[in-house]
Amino acid sequence: MQDTISLLSTRRSVKPIELRDPAPSAAEIDTILTIASRVPDHGKLTPWRFILFEGDARAAIGETIAAAFSADRPDATADQIQFERNRLTRAPLVIAVVSRAGPHVKIPEWEQILSAGAATMNLITAVHALGYAANWITEWYAYDPRIRAALGLSDHERIAGFVHIGKPVRPPEDRPRPPLSEIVTRYRR
Repeated sequence: MQDTISLLSTRRSVKPIELRDPAPSAAEIDTILTIASRVPDHGKLTPWRFILFEGDARAAIGETIAAAFSADRPDATADQIQFERNRLTRAPLVIAVVSRAGPHVKIPEWEQILSAGAATMNLITAVHALGYAANWITEWYAYDPRIRAALGLSDHERIAGFVHIGKPVRPPEDRPRPPLSEIVTRYRR
C-alpha cells in the first residue's frame, strides 16, 4: 500500500520541452494503454480511444497544426509558425485521449466524459510508475475542426487531452497544492 501512496504523491506534470528520449518501449506503451483502459466505464461503452504520435508522425501532424495556425493568422511570424509546427515534437511520445461520449438510453454523457478523464489520469499514473514523466495538455488545436478532421475524429468525438511523455531532464518540482481546509467540506444534516 505504501508504495502506491508514494507513487501517487510524487507524480508531477513536467513541461513537454523538459521531456527527453527515450520514449517508452512498445511493451511499455502496451502496459500504459492497458492500465489507461482500466477505469470506471458504466455500461462497458469504452467511451474513449487513443491516438499515438511517435517518431515522424509527431512532425507530420505538426505541419497540419502549423497550416491551420497560419491560415487563421496571416500576420504570424516565422518563429510563431515554427512553434506551432513543433507542438507535438517537444516530447518523444504523445498520446491523444479521445472522448467518444455520446447520447445513450441509460448512461449519461457526463459519466462517459468522466471516464475519458479517468483514462487520461490512469495513463499518466502508469507513465509515472514506469519511470517516465508526462504532461496533459489541451490547447487550441484540440478544438480546431481542421485538426480534428486530420486526426480522423467523428463529429461526436473530442480530444480529452494530448499527453506528452518522456524522461524528465531534471527532477520535477512540486507546486503549491490547495490546503484541504479550502477544498473539503463535510456534509452535515
